[in-house]
Amino acid sequence: MSFMKGDLLSRTRRLVKGLAKAEPVWLKAMEQAPPATFPRAENKLVPISLPEDFYIKKFFQKYPESKHEDAIKISGFDPPPARIYGWRVLELKEQGVSEEEAVAVADMEYRVEKKAKKKAYSRLKQIARLQGKKPPPNPYPSAIKEIQAEERKYVRDRFYNRDILKIVEKLKEERQAEMQDRRGGGGGGW
Repeated sequence: MSFMKGDLLSRTRRLVKGLAKAEPVWLKAMEQAPPATFPRAENKLVPISLPEDFYIKKFFQKYPESKHEDAIKISGFDPPPARIYGWRVLELKEQGVSEEEAVAVADMEYRVEKKAKKKAYSRLKQIARLQGKKPPPNPYPSAIKEIQAEERKYVRDRFYNRDILKIVEKLKEERQAEMQDRRGGGGGGW
């Protein structure tokens, strides 16, 4: 269908020229001031790769639990630990350190930072207990625990919400009726 190729203006011209369509009112105005045409992108999209991506992959191979514990916060300003790790390795390599040593130093720094965060939170909890207050929420929670905290109210809801309890009762009754139909309908042939 070659007559359907092109933009709106060229297609309409062909349809009018071939007497397949009456000339629309806007055609002359559009011919005098045609719309802007934008260049089209090529079909192949090239993936964006950054210099630290190689080290980020290595980081996730070494610390796969980090994908869940140190999730990327879309609305946050702090880069994820994997990106910091990659930047640190590149920074050390620029200073003339070998790749193996740079990776080892970045590993050590990541582990030390993670331990420091855990220690700081345990100290916060200890201070809160001494003051007789409720411990503060973890400032460095894992992504899984954050999701579970958000879902907790819905999980509790299924046990106490009257509407949900009615639905559960109705489902139990339907299941019981179905079981009785199976027993009653299947027993007559013996």
